[in-house]
Amino acid sequence: MARKAAGRPPEETLSLWKREQALLKTLVVDRDTEAWQRDPAFSGLQRVGGVDVSFVKGDSVSACASLVVLSYPELEVMYEDCRMVSLTAPYVSGFLAFREVPFLVDAVQQLREKEPRLMPQVLFVDGNGVLHHRGFGVACHLGVLTDLPCIGVAKKLLQVDGLENNALHKEKIRLLQGGGDSFPLMGGSGTVLGMALKSHDHSTKPLYVSVGHKMSLEAAVRLTHGCCKFRIPEPVRQADIRSRDYIRRTLGVQGAPALRPERSKKAQRPKACPQGASEEPAEVSCCVLNCSVKSTWQRTEPTCPSPCEGAILEVHPPALAVI
Repeated sequence: MARKAAGRPPEETLSLWKREQALLKTLVVDRDTEAWQRDPAFSGLQRVGGVDVSFVKGDSVSACASLVVLSYPELEVMYEDCRMVSLTAPYVSGFLAFREVPFLVDAVQQLREKEPRLMPQVLFVDGNGVLHHRGFGVACHLGVLTDLPCIGVAKKLLQVDGLENNALHKEKIRLLQGGGDSFPLMGGSGTVLGMALKSHDHSTKPLYVSVGHKMSLEAAVRLTHGCCKFRIPEPVRQADIRSRDYIRRTLGVQGAPALRPERSKKAQRPKACPQGASEEPAEVSCCVLNCSVKSTWQRTEPTCPSPCEGAILEVHPPALAVI
């Protein structure tokens, strides 16, 4: 029987979340902090990470949180951690981090403790960074709490600060010629909030890249393009594929794609996608408690019956990150 997450949080909870975002926003660093970020070829960068939270179809409570680490520049998976989680809080626009980030912080912390040599030097997040209603999206939140460079990569334009997906915006997209071309997303305030990036020669839709933490926008856009075998950056794409495959194998959910061999970037036909994964990964939804509102929301993490093949994984209820 499908389960449903709780309804919209009370205004008191939303006010707490807003205050927490404002507090953590002061800790965001929007410039390059590592030597490899300033190198034209990213010399010194060896590991890139991606995170994802995928829903169980028809169940708004059960989900799979995943963290993958890929080698760079080869973009081969060298670590993955998939775990089933139970969600109780609903999705609220502008507060994605409060349902996803605690599980992702746990995954990073476990990797840091168990296999520090495999820690990613940067994390790609399927969501926004400073391109956000209050300038503090999920990529900023995760970056500040893990103290890792983070890049926000969204598939759709978040229309904030006067940004609109209007005729002018669509014309700018049409003028993007090849992979790597981009244009700035300047809000009504005059601030550049991110970049629209044509990530692949055959992609018709741009990605919306924004700073998460400890990285400049220019470096974030260059690295995002460098990590795209297909439209979606490979760390995020692999996290999405593997989390949905884990759901299929763990729960026997029909329709979740199994991992399939992939064609190379050169072999890809226009608008074609690798077997078992669409160019647009399925939208994900989940809800988790932010630790600062313990009396309102609760979260649990059941032990998974079977770990991912080849994963370095030990599932147990994690401690909430203290903010």
